[in-house]
Amino acid sequence: MAKAVFIQSTHSSYDDQPGSAYNFPKRQYLSRVEQTVGDWVIFYEGRRGGGRGYYAVQRVLRVVEDPLDSKMAYAVFDQGSELSFENFVPRWVEGQGPYETGLPRSRGNNTSAVRPISDQDFARIIDAGLAVKREPNAIPRVGNFNLETGFADEQAEYLHMSEPRDSVLTQRAFRDRSFARQVKHAYGGRCSMSGLELRNGGGRPEVEAAHIIPVSNSGPDTVSNGLALSGTVHWMFDRGLISISDDREILVAKKAVDESTLERLLVPDRRLIEPVDPAFKPHKAYLRWHRENVFKG
Repeated sequence: MAKAVFIQSTHSSYDDQPGSAYNFPKRQYLSRVEQTVGDWVIFYEGRRGGGRGYYAVQRVLRVVEDPLDSKMAYAVFDQGSELSFENFVPRWVEGQGPYETGLPRSRGNNTSAVRPISDQDFARIIDAGLAVKREPNAIPRVGNFNLETGFADEQAEYLHMSEPRDSVLTQRAFRDRSFARQVKHAYGGRCSMSGLELRNGGGRPEVEAAHIIPVSNSGPDTVSNGLALSGTVHWMFDRGLISISDDREILVAKKAVDESTLERLLVPDRRLIEPVDPAFKPHKAYLRWHRENVFKG
């Protein structure tokens, strides 16, 4: 097994299926991709594709032939293993060089869509990508509060970890905390369906981070699979009383909630409030899954 960087951008001409599969030419990359089976890969997006840099990590399950093109193949991912980064990590840091040891600033291996990386480089990128954001929306709803920094003491845990990154990435408690911080940050601590932005002592946002596809159904821990919701709205969403259409309309199951309650709970135009950054918007495939498998409309 071996770790690698996969370049995956929205402008790609290949049949990439973010979160599910990575399409690649066999002649150039088959041997490299086959080595990643069972291991973790980091996704990178260059300036032409959106400029996020290193932005997520996921485990490869297997490699399969492309049924429509004998020259192509797919790396199939473990969907539930995907974890988006709390910080976009640049490929090159001025005065320090690249995160990938020996990677040239341009040309050569820099242009390879699949690049093997060492465990040390993998750990450096993971540490930078999952370092806790020092901003109000990252403050947890519970825990000891540090008046000097404004953050709970336990939040710095990841910056000094000695455990192998592979084992940390599988820890449910760690993933839940990171996912919650990312979703709250993306939505500015505001409920995406009610518009309310409530905060308790010390500025902690009361909004909750909801998975669109639940973890129990292999839902990924990525912001595009998340919504910031107040407690009551979160409960309604998880039970299929409300859902979201592809064009952001808030859908309500028939005869499930009376109109007066909806007027108090939902924004007047009944449309989802999306994050400002398009990279954080809910993925339509995840919303469709919720409508088809959870929504009681």
